[in-house]
Amino acid sequence: MARDVVRESALAGRVVIWEESARDGAQAKTLMSADFRVRLALEQGRIFGADGPRHVVFAAGFPAVCAEEFEAVRRVAVEAEGAVSVAAVCRGAAADVRQAVTAVRGSAHARVMVVVPASEAMAQVMVHRTAREALEGGVTLVEDARELDDGVAVDVCLADAGRADHALVAAAAQRMTAAGAGVVVLADTVGDQLPSDAAAMFSRVRAACTDDVVLASHLHNDLGLGLANTLEALRAGVRVVSSAWLGIAERSGMVATEQLLLLLAHRPERAAQLLGGQTAEPWWTPPDLTRLPAVARMVGAETGVPLTVTTPVVGPGVGTISTGTPFVHPRLFQPYDPEQLLGIAPSVVLTQLASARVVTAVASRLGHDLDRQQAGTAMAWVKSRAFRTGRAVVDDEAFAAYLDGLAGPAAAAPAGSAIPAPAPAVPVLPVTATGAAR
Repeated sequence: MARDVVRESALAGRVVIWEESARDGAQAKTLMSADFRVRLALEQGRIFGADGPRHVVFAAGFPAVCAEEFEAVRRVAVEAEGAVSVAAVCRGAAADVRQAVTAVRGSAHARVMVVVPASEAMAQVMVHRTAREALEGGVTLVEDARELDDGVAVDVCLADAGRADHALVAAAAQRMTAAGAGVVVLADTVGDQLPSDAAAMFSRVRAACTDDVVLASHLHNDLGLGLANTLEALRAGVRVVSSAWLGIAERSGMVATEQLLLLLAHRPERAAQLLGGQTAEPWWTPPDLTRLPAVARMVGAETGVPLTVTTPVVGPGVGTISTGTPFVHPRLFQPYDPEQLLGIAPSVVLTQLASARVVTAVASRLGHDLDRQQAGTAMAWVKSRAFRTGRAVVDDEAFAAYLDGLAGPAAAAPAGSAIPAPAPAVPVLPVTATGAAR
């Protein structure tokens, strides 16, 4: 029997990310090519170095979809071997389980995840049986999968666990573990849970199971609560948590991988709080957070999912400054240092909110030293242009062209524009053209 490094990690209190952007992300109407899935798995593994397989389960796809999907999963299992633990996902049918095992067998740290309905409503729809019968069938599927290849770990995802009988779910999780399941995933399939609901589900099921049962979370974001609910699972002792880059998953997605990693790694004292007071180190190797922006941009380019100015952690707004007080005291207005943690250099951008200090700093970056009057004139021009074009950000090219034509102290500001009072010296602050990661 192969060593189950994911199960070992969870039992030791280490956090494991179950990456769903290639698999559940497909239900968000995106498609990752086989080449890209391999590339993403390798990049995600590098975040944890040699401990990638112990910290990342990469759900490579659903082999039963078609021949191309099977081949994509197979390629990830072969080509990303040793970088992450690769999983194939399948329905709770014997033929699908055999196909999933075939897709990953022979690869180190290979896994399959079998989806089994847990609620009465979901059991009737998915397998036309009662929930108890469906869960009993899940135990049999685990036993059969273990017999197919004991080098492939078998996990079970209990669909719609949030609306299921928690006592029944706990009993099934216990029996599945006894049958050889590595991880039992409790899924809020419809994304309807409140944080209190998630806390109750994981706490009740965990309390009713022995310590050898490893629970995992799979929580959707339909109410915008995927992250909050995942944090409740962690507080309840769950250490295997599903996420997806940029949050891409079915419908409104799930918690974003980049957000979860930053929250759990950037401040150790906060991580202990998020993990329910756990004092043990949550990582074999702490994640290299400086890799997050590049991986997120890569995923965005492949899937067409945009990184907007308000996207946390990896969006183009991270590290940008456009107004006076944040320019003078940037650390006061940020929850963390983007350059230190993420490798994102600070960027000063021009908008209608620009102060004379901001205008002077951007002009200096573009090779122009403005005196007080020129700064006031330029500031008025920036504000006027923003409203005239209907776009907040004035790009460097347009501002550089304006500065080249700035006549000097005699240049007139637009009517009604006030020349600012003398300002203190501009503080020393790195200024770059964009907020891109270095």
